[in-house]
Amino acid sequence: MADNAQIIRDFVAAWSRLDPDELAGYFCEDGCYYNMPTKPVKGRDNVRQFIAGFIANWTETNWDIINLVADGDVVCCERLDRTKFAEGGVDLPCFGVFEMSDGKIKEWRDYFDLNTFMQAAPKA
Repeated sequence: MADNAQIIRDFVAAWSRLDPDELAGYFCEDGCYYNMPTKPVKGRDNVRQFIAGFIANWTETNWDIINLVADGDVVCCERLDRTKFAEGGVDLPCFGVFEMSDGKIKEWRDYFDLNTFMQAAPKA
């Protein structure tokens, strides 16, 4: 059986490489990424496209794991996502709930304050 806690630790670390293909590869083919302030994104290809758009103006990101708890196919991860943009950046407290299936992310529900992110994000 896959070590779901380690898979999520690896996934969190992978964000620092800002590679949408790598990140989407952690998801099941029919996986779902649900940034709770927005609508869910279903399907690995759609998740890849969403991540690519979401990180398009990021220049760097490092996610610090504060707490990570795993129970079977559920992993809960409290984080501080430190992200830089060409102009400015944000330290965003987040809490992610991951439902796993055969070593892949079936569903990721991420909770954070959208206003904290939007106030720091570059203006178009």
